[in-house]
Amino acid sequence: MEFSRRGRWAVPAGVLAAVGAVMAGALISTAQASPALPARTPAQLLAAIAGRTGPPPALTGTVVESASLGLPQLPGTDNPTSVTSLLTGSHTVRIWYAGPRHFRLAVPGMMSESDLIVNGGTAWYWQSSTNSVTRFALPAGAGPAVREPAPAMALTPQQAAKQALAAVGPSTKVSVQSNVTVAGEAAYQLVLAPRSAGSLIGQVRIAVDGARYVPLRVQIFARGATSPAFQVGFTSVSFVRPAAPNFTPPPGATVKTVTLGPAEHARAGTHTAGAAPQVIGNNWLSVAVLPASDLAGLSGLGGGSAAVGKAASSAAQAASGSGPAGASGGSGEGAAVLGAALKSTTPVHGAWGSGRLLRTGLLSVLMTNGRVLVGAVTPSVLYADAAHIK
Repeated sequence: MEFSRRGRWAVPAGVLAAVGAVMAGALISTAQASPALPARTPAQLLAAIAGRTGPPPALTGTVVESASLGLPQLPGTDNPTSVTSLLTGSHTVRIWYAGPRHFRLAVPGMMSESDLIVNGGTAWYWQSSTNSVTRFALPAGAGPAVREPAPAMALTPQQAAKQALAAVGPSTKVSVQSNVTVAGEAAYQLVLAPRSAGSLIGQVRIAVDGARYVPLRVQIFARGATSPAFQVGFTSVSFVRPAAPNFTPPPGATVKTVTLGPAEHARAGTHTAGAAPQVIGNNWLSVAVLPASDLAGLSGLGGGSAAVGKAASSAAQAASGSGPAGASGGSGEGAAVLGAALKSTTPVHGAWGSGRLLRTGLLSVLMTNGRVLVGAVTPSVLYADAAHIK
């Protein structure tokens, strides 16, 4: 399912698979019995997944995205469109998919709901908490067009599997484990294991539907862990075509209309908080190098460089205990995010310089020289990369 997902910055496949970008929380339950399916080798399963060049099958289902990355408690997790909300907690997404230009996504929140409805040349993005609607007029011949209305709204098992499979090569050991049942469907279990000890990822398990070869669930395990640190998968699915996703703005809603030309459509689909990050390394050892100011984007902070500067200054005060995290007025939320992150770091130094390190079982973050290095790698990999940054 080629639903696109726009984050606050672009990260390489290996890193995104680790942090995925991701929405968070409780584990997805599956049946214990191993269903019977025709035997398939790893190469056959990889070929079957890669061989799906047409559109995904129509379906109706519920996806749960969950994570336990060991990150500090961050503010802003109650906002479903904030990247912060993807890093902790639990999120459910309802999906009605008839085709790439006819589908609906619904993300329920705490006494609220955000909906994305795409019906031909029109897309609607509704947020019940503010009773606001944005209507997008899509250019003819455009793609799925999810990127414009719903930044960070949903990650599907198909997307997560595509990102993980991009790392398959000499750096990856590929195997097949016992079959599993996911959302009532018998599935093969393809397992990817990084060969390098520098990767914090131990395994990525992809449950592949035995009849349609569609990924139904992706689980990411930290090295040596017995439970997934991140997973996204269907808890219910029915491969039937849903009715056309019609939408009428509710009474009293504030409606804004945006008309996108082809160029605007392309820009909206690739927008980031700033310039594309520098990427060091490949596949499982990919590391994103970002400006330190981009940390403010975790909370959805806006306001340009002045707001970012105030947030960073206030966060530094919070980390040192010399001032309140919210001292910078409108940038308080961004400052709180930065402060929470900085309080959980430890000072580090080496031939590459000095900085602060945040380390979890599946993620390492190094803040140094006005930059942030992020990867699902050991700190030693970040240190080596930091030494090569110009």
